Amino acid sequence: MYKRTGTEKDHDVEQNNKLTLADAFGQAAYIVGGNGSRKVKVLQEALEQVDGETFSDHYGHGSIIDEFQQEMADVLGKESAVFFPSGTMAQQIALRIWCDRAGIKRVAYHPLSHLEIHEEDGLKELHQIESILLGEADRLITLGDVRGMKEKYACLLLELPQREIGGQLPAYEELEAISAYCREHGIKLHLDGARLFEITPYYEKTPAEISGLFDSVYISFYKGIGGIAGAILAGEPDFMQESKVWKRRHGGDLIGLYPYILSSQYYYNGRIGKMGHYYEQAKELASLFNACYGIRTIPEIPVSNMFHIHFALAASEVEPLLVQMAQQFDIAITSYLNKTGGNSCSFEMSTGDRYDLVPQDKLQAALTWLDGALQKQLL
Repeated sequence: MYKRTGTEKDHDVEQNNKLTLADAFGQAAYIVGGNGSRKVKVLQEALEQVDGETFSDHYGHGSIIDEFQQEMADVLGKESAVFFPSGTMAQQIALRIWCDRAGIKRVAYHPLSHLEIHEEDGLKELHQIESILLGEADRLITLGDVRGMKEKYACLLLELPQREIGGQLPAYEELEAISAYCREHGIKLHLDGARLFEITPYYEKTPAEISGLFDSVYISFYKGIGGIAGAILAGEPDFMQESKVWKRRHGGDLIGLYPYILSSQYYYNGRIGKMGHYYEQAKELASLFNACYGIRTIPEIPVSNMFHIHFALAASEVEPLLVQMAQQFDIAITSYLNKTGGNSCSFEMSTGDRYDLVPQDKLQAALTWLDGALQKQLL
């Protein structure tokens, strides 16, 4: 690959000082986070080893879908599992079933749950289910929060890790206590486990051990696994049979889901054994960012491969620095910044396959430069 000279790079920095952060991210030779770009080659790679004469699934039936569903049920320690095109569909259906069975149209979850802030009130508009926002937005749900609830509700949803607050996790003992309380009081416990595999190294538990605390479990195949799309919902056979009916009602029984299934299976097989490595990468990278002036990570020490990086400067001040860093060092750390206050911003980092491709000396030099640039702005 052709490498620009130092003089050319200086010229690029001067000429492209109006580049957006997304532009600079796209042009950098090295990307610190993630497994790769969302390009068609992700599917092509997954299909390369598949016999073209293999029969696809057909409206939820066929060996491709049956075998993968059973494999995931076994991984999660549940009797049955169903593949869905999206986690949004799977989770709304799970909560609908629990509400119908309890005769209570209320569920409880964190104020920053995906269902509350990213789904356009789908649970309320499609299923007429009322959400109870449990706990505070800036912290995890605790056993005290669950004990303190006065209203009756059918199901409690816990997201592990809690993405919108940096991917934080409760102590495993707290999780066990919440599970025991829910079972004692007839409250169903559902796991939003979009990143379940990514937390197993921290808890030092298998997916089945964690899932065993929950009545129903959802996992995603496009987070740390890196498939193109798809989700699994797992639980008891009668629950899962009912979920198939709702899947049909939601339009989730496509004539063929095999592109999603095959890519999910391929990248699951390729990456499930790397979760511990991704976790170690995250801890290493967070320590590098925390050593920079005006930067802190949440959590300070990550509990999965995902964490948030916070700057003590407004996005309008940080963006030019990150653009310049990308141009000067060919290293990009994010394509966006979220405003968190008048003089603060943040972004989410997830480590994956790309981190090992970044030369460590180059990364160290880039972050040393960023540290100095931030000090000039803040001092």
